[in-house]
Amino acid sequence: MRTAAAILAVATVALGLGGCRDILAPPPCMPPAYTVTPSEVKPGDQATVSAPDTTCGARYGRDAQVQVTVRDANRAVMLEELAPMTDDGGFTLLFTVPPAAAPGEAAVMAYPYNLDWCDDTGVNNRAGAGPQTLVLVSCAERRVPLVIVGSTGG
Repeated sequence: MRTAAAILAVATVALGLGGCRDILAPPPCMPPAYTVTPSEVKPGDQATVSAPDTTCGARYGRDAQVQVTVRDANRAVMLEELAPMTDDGGFTLLFTVPPAAAPGEAAVMAYPYNLDWCDDTGVNNRAGAGPQTLVLVSCAERRVPLVIVGSTGG
């Protein structure tokens, strides 16, 4: 009898009371990690922000977009642009560093646009029908550094 009770207790915890996500559901399909190349630029140089497709079947949709934001060392927004993204999250965006960009470490952020990219429930809520009204939630924001050196004159 004790063994049956212990198995029931372990099964109850494992099937949902041990966390906020169903452990039997597929893992969440987060956006792919993106990179910035080159990692060091001068104002006027070009840089590329890109990510490969996921391998988990993200299903972002055929009209999916990524929002790329770049803040210079003074936290001033020097780029905020939408770019096409594949159904599996891959994208490439080429941009020119503005002449007024402050030297130092800039931060590059890229997230699927108008989608709940911070889902930890294991449910792909991006595949639902109808208009989406989701906004960025309070997840840890991934930032990739981009070092801005010197100026176009030097």
